[in-house]
Amino acid sequence: MARVIGTVPRPVALHEPEIRNGDIAAVADCVRGGWVSPVAPIARRFEAELGRISNSEHVIVCSSGTAALHLALLAIGVGPGDEVLVPALSFAATANAVVYCGAQPHFCDVEPQALGLDPAALARHLAACGQAGPNGLVNRNTGRRIAAVLPMHAFGHPVALDEIAAICAQYDLPLVEDAAEALGSTYHGRPVGSIGRIGIFSFNGNKIVTTGGGGAVVTNDAALGEKARHLGTTARRRDTGRIEHDAVGFNYGMPGLNAALGLAQVERLPELIQRKRDLAGRYRAAFAGMAGTSLVEELPDTRSIYWLNTLMLDNAAAADAALAALHERQIMARPIWTPLHLLPMFRDSPRMPDMQAERLAACGINLPSSAHL
Repeated sequence: MARVIGTVPRPVALHEPEIRNGDIAAVADCVRGGWVSPVAPIARRFEAELGRISNSEHVIVCSSGTAALHLALLAIGVGPGDEVLVPALSFAATANAVVYCGAQPHFCDVEPQALGLDPAALARHLAACGQAGPNGLVNRNTGRRIAAVLPMHAFGHPVALDEIAAICAQYDLPLVEDAAEALGSTYHGRPVGSIGRIGIFSFNGNKIVTTGGGGAVVTNDAALGEKARHLGTTARRRDTGRIEHDAVGFNYGMPGLNAALGLAQVERLPELIQRKRDLAGRYRAAFAGMAGTSLVEELPDTRSIYWLNTLMLDNAAAADAALAALHERQIMARPIWTPLHLLPMFRDSPRMPDMQAERLAACGINLPSSAHL
């Protein structure tokens, strides 16, 4: 069950990066050239390539996906006293970035097929708790402005963007895409990340394309892109020769070393996506007809990169038993995230009632999903 390198058994990792000689050479060239900081020209080249892939005119590479999400939320005006609607089933960074802005995450339910924000539940909830205020939609239960909707493409599966965008338009709410796990996924043929007003990607060590640590803000709104870049480079003014800043900014630039690795890796993105989709097909065949199991799948008219394959079992006890058996065989599966509203720092945050996210999280496990498997 464990992979063998020579005579040394290794556990089967959940998701390993694939570093090739060309990647190493690209980083070495960057070191030899001395352009290792965020102002390196290769960082701008990486941005240009990401713009081509994501159909985005404005790309700002950052030190992490979380930093990118923080900048995206600041760019659209999320601030102290606001609320942002986020899925209850997501990585903690989705909600953390909201708190960095001084705002509150407002947790919403997910649908069972792709584990994305449930548009039907969202529509019902806003009809029940939303009311018009002088500065936009207000949560009548808390009195806070609802500043944005922040769906997250869980495990690479695009959410129901058309339905969510229609709800955003109805209430005049900006749509921010957390596409941290979904570089290369498409919705109705369009790259995710740039379908909302602004979006982000992550290039953490376990993502389909890695820069070790890193992320990017993407948008087709020039004003939002300019604001995100300005705030992410310590809000330093560029119209004077003096060292001056006109706001509280953040040192969120991506070093050239990371960008060099990312630029080399992103050239292989189509190949990596195909291999990961092939792996998802093998999992699908393996579990076909097996009672008590199902796989999380892409929604109709979407194309997922299947960043992580997710197996759903009938109940929490079955999921726990499966995890124990896999770990005994050195197969490093993991449980799905704990729903965010159950974490201690978010237990007092607003939320939808009676969310199925808790049941889904208890019954699901992520299976090893490296492209080389």
